[in-house]
Amino acid sequence: MALIVFSCGRGRARAQAAPNTHQKEFEEEGIEADNPSIPDSIAAICKVAPLDGVSEQIIQKGTYVVSYNKDTKCPNWVAWHLTAEHADGPYPRLKQFHEEEELPTPRATLEDYRGSGWSRGHMCPAGDNKWDAEAMYESFSLANVCPQNADLNSGLWNSIEMDCRRWARKFGDIYIVCGPVYLRREHETIGYNKVYVPEAFFKVVLCLNGTPKGFGFIVRNTDGNKKRDLYYNSIDQVERITGYDFFPALPDSIENEVEAKLDMNLWY
Repeated sequence: MALIVFSCGRGRARAQAAPNTHQKEFEEEGIEADNPSIPDSIAAICKVAPLDGVSEQIIQKGTYVVSYNKDTKCPNWVAWHLTAEHADGPYPRLKQFHEEEELPTPRATLEDYRGSGWSRGHMCPAGDNKWDAEAMYESFSLANVCPQNADLNSGLWNSIEMDCRRWARKFGDIYIVCGPVYLRREHETIGYNKVYVPEAFFKVVLCLNGTPKGFGFIVRNTDGNKKRDLYYNSIDQVERITGYDFFPALPDSIENEVEAKLDMNLWY
């Protein structure tokens, strides 16, 4: 287990919302969803406070929420609630991504990725949306995508996604927020619309069933075959790397404990 500290940088279907088993707890704490169109479980728990000077447009999909950045043409973050019931399903993975037409232009297009040398990396993965046809379709929106190393996408990143589905089955449900990390002032871009290529990705995972627990990953946007490409971190450490405040609506007594501790024995 290793820790890497990056300088903080920029970068941030009709599916029925899963029931929020923790809603009573949040109501008792006086926490309310500030946007009734967002499923309570995501709005109350996963919504990330915006960063000063970072472009943000919140997009609500059936099963996930996106903070979209018109400057990077990528999401700042994507958040979703993964239940055991949604960790598998009968609907096959699609073969075609689609442009997100509700976003302002210029925005990422299929042509931007074509021949770029970078794959279209899901943030909220297709494998978390096999339970519903419309949910699967929405996961293939380019608003849910960043340029990602193809070997990372099909290898280490996919392995992390499978672990998350296993934890959802084991514990009943988990909350996930992930997105790109930009480490340098000058970034590689792809395509006519200059879609930013992240230097790394983050993912934070929270479980409130049983003993509340959480942790994060930082993964370099490389082929993912070196030990230094993946780092387990406490959520506090990922917050220092990204600048974000994750799960700010949690009661302080839970948030402080969960975010400071890194104990993978609670998960395996």
